[in-house]
Amino acid sequence: MSVGKIFKFHNDLDTDQIIASQYLLLPTIDEMKGHAFESLDPEFPAKVKPGDFVVGGENFGCGSSREQAPGVLKALGVQAVVAKSFARIFYRNAINIGLPVIVCRQLPDHVSTGDEMDLSLTEGWAAANGNTYPCTKLPPYMQQILSQGGLIASLNKEEA
Repeated sequence: MSVGKIFKFHNDLDTDQIIASQYLLLPTIDEMKGHAFESLDPEFPAKVKPGDFVVGGENFGCGSSREQAPGVLKALGVQAVVAKSFARIFYRNAINIGLPVIVCRQLPDHVSTGDEMDLSLTEGWAAANGNTYPCTKLPPYMQQILSQGGLIASLNKEEA
């Protein structure tokens, strides 16, 4: 992983706040991504750059099970989502499409939007503002799934 800018969001962030239901009618994730976080920060899609991070509090990605929520974040180039905890279905959908989702209980209370962060999936830490925080250390099989583009892509490669 590499250093990226943080975009911080609140506890209990709902999938409808990531991508509102009216945009699910658009034919592709590429068309949907321009509406990510529209109700919270309409400029988010223009400001976020490939390699940046989304940071949240407790229960990130709660609400409906729409897989487009992690999909638009990945399509915008978000390197990983780091939060205190995740809604189960958002976590599963993110892994399925290859978007790293990392539990880091302490970091969200000590960072703000615009701060820079470095993240190590292999060693299980995040660093920001001169401090290093312990995070989920992904086991090698999970890292392999993510590096292959998600669970579906990984399974397709195994069948080939």
